[in-house]
Amino acid sequence: MTTSAAFDRGASRYDLLVGLDPGYHRELRRAARALIARVGRRPGLRLVDLACGTGASTRALVAAAPEGTEVLGLDASYGMLEQADRRTWPESVTFAHAVAGELDVAALGRGSRDGILTCYLFRNVPVHLRDRAVAEVYELLAPGGWLVVQEYSVTGNRRARLVWDAVCRAIIIPLGIVVDRNRDLYEYLWRSVIQFDTVTRFADRLVAAGFTDVAHRTATGWQRGILHTIVARKLEETR
Repeated sequence: MTTSAAFDRGASRYDLLVGLDPGYHRELRRAARALIARVGRRPGLRLVDLACGTGASTRALVAAAPEGTEVLGLDASYGMLEQADRRTWPESVTFAHAVAGELDVAALGRGSRDGILTCYLFRNVPVHLRDRAVAEVYELLAPGGWLVVQEYSVTGNRRARLVWDAVCRAIIIPLGIVVDRNRDLYEYLWRSVIQFDTVTRFADRLVAAGFTDVAHRTATGWQRGILHTIVARKLEETR
């Protein structure tokens, strides 16, 4: 089963399962606020929620942004997009199918976006396409635009790996089986985290693509050292 197919299959119950984590939506809101704090609360903002899923991160972004902000949600899973479309949205919010690492940057508008939020995207991008996906994000941003990445990473952190394994084996995978009958998706989620870049390695990818002002913080609670928010800025044009 492909990654997209696994997410398609689990889309209808995905919100129910992630909602059982009391910190899930809180961390999405923190990531969205981090983006708006950097791009500034000004009229006419154009933002992208890349890997928008069922729209939970999009909802956090809309709540944080000024009224009328244009938000484009993109996701590789048609099932997730179907769930997002079922929600009620302002007219300035739209959704479309797109696959990171294969984006049509010209069609989306090279240099047209003030900010991009990506939650739980990059570990789902195959390693051989990961640098290309980062480069696509860089190309979409306007000069001086900001990227905020929220992602799980436990590589190189023994304590974080032990906690992640324990939570997945005791809670996440069993719940996925009972509630969604979708072992494939939740075992994949466990593996994708333990196989993902270290935070430092991913930050190096951002720098190699041209980003500057790269900074990082980790989540609180049980996700400390497991869930991370990374911010980076596209260089201003020089004359």
